[in-house]
Amino acid sequence: MKVTKRVWVRSILGAAAAAALAGPAWAQDTMKIGLLATLEGPFAAPGQDGMRGADLALKQKNGMAGGKKIEFVKVSSDATPDKAVAATRKAVEQDKVQIMIGPLSGDEGVAVKNYAKTQPNITFVNGSSGAQATTLVDPAPNFYRFNTEGAQWMVGLGEHALGKGYKKMFLISEDYGFPYSQVQGFMASYCAKGGKVVDKAWVPLGTKDYASVIAKIPKDVDALLVVLGGSDAVNFLTQYEQAGGTKPMVGGSITVDQTVLNYKGKRRESLLGTASAGPMADSIDTPEWKKFVADYKANFKDGFPSPSLFAYLYYINTKAALDALDVVKGDLSNGQKAYRDALQKTNFKGPAGDVKIDANRNGVGTTYITEVTKAPDGSFYNKVVKSVPDVTETLGLSEAEFKKMGLGSRDVPNCP
Repeated sequence: MKVTKRVWVRSILGAAAAAALAGPAWAQDTMKIGLLATLEGPFAAPGQDGMRGADLALKQKNGMAGGKKIEFVKVSSDATPDKAVAATRKAVEQDKVQIMIGPLSGDEGVAVKNYAKTQPNITFVNGSSGAQATTLVDPAPNFYRFNTEGAQWMVGLGEHALGKGYKKMFLISEDYGFPYSQVQGFMASYCAKGGKVVDKAWVPLGTKDYASVIAKIPKDVDALLVVLGGSDAVNFLTQYEQAGGTKPMVGGSITVDQTVLNYKGKRRESLLGTASAGPMADSIDTPEWKKFVADYKANFKDGFPSPSLFAYLYYINTKAALDALDVVKGDLSNGQKAYRDALQKTNFKGPAGDVKIDANRNGVGTTYITEVTKAPDGSFYNKVVKSVPDVTETLGLSEAEFKKMGLGSRDVPNCP
């Protein structure tokens, strides 16, 4: 049998020496890209759909970017910062990925951003995490987020709630970074225009029993502001129904997205008309959105009736990462400088509008105000009732005004 020179080198010098002889990883024919999502815990269903979005972006490019075959190295977390960093570290330090896409959840994003600072030669692109602090507080120069974040997603929803007559509300929300951002985006304008959030119930991520929360809901509020996602949202909706709750709701961006709308229960019907907001909506009427939905349905028979928020966000972030690789023809030399320059300049028309980033490498884009509607086939979807273009991280406020208010937290803002 003929032994090639490459095989001889590998057998005599060993795999490590042969790899060194082959040149840097970025110069080889296949490139590894890490892909992190929550495939465990309360956001397991959203994590699966996030993976679908990333897979679709790669499939649309025939598995290639920058002239190289792209191999996803998929790793999983459970929505906790420690697990997200451990999974990311494995992909970067053991699997030797050169670009990392993810994570899914808010506090995970802050933790991965901090880890990115220890890996200056690796480029990190967000998955769907939406906590403000990821890019507004001490951002990492090698972490890019092409989606807008949680506070941006709620801009305009406060005024819409007031227009529906909801002048007094009670908040139920998960107790971590992303919901803090969501609540701030809602309350900043809601409070300024005269609305009152009379009390707040902050619950741990993964809460199973909402009895004590339901018991403290005041009888005189006009509506509930519910900022829960995944199984947390389903658990609350189910238990509120069983307790005979009838208050209308305003939802956070993932409270009534496709991962929740398809749960089974009588309370599901009462979701009709529920207002929410986010960076996309099921009923966007553009050729780009329709193509995205058609491609999603064609490729994922086990998916949702329409792509979830998570599928959309992983899709646009992955597409941005791959498009920039095309620009530099796969060249990740010199600490990936040219690649990062290309990422900063990346600007494309995505399924839900223009995709672009600011100086902090965070998305600037449109927020869609929506209401839950029933389709002729009986499925539920979010219908656009208003759009707010070019929303920045300071929520339409000046830098000075935003700094005076501060980052969203349990107590910021407050309007009892």
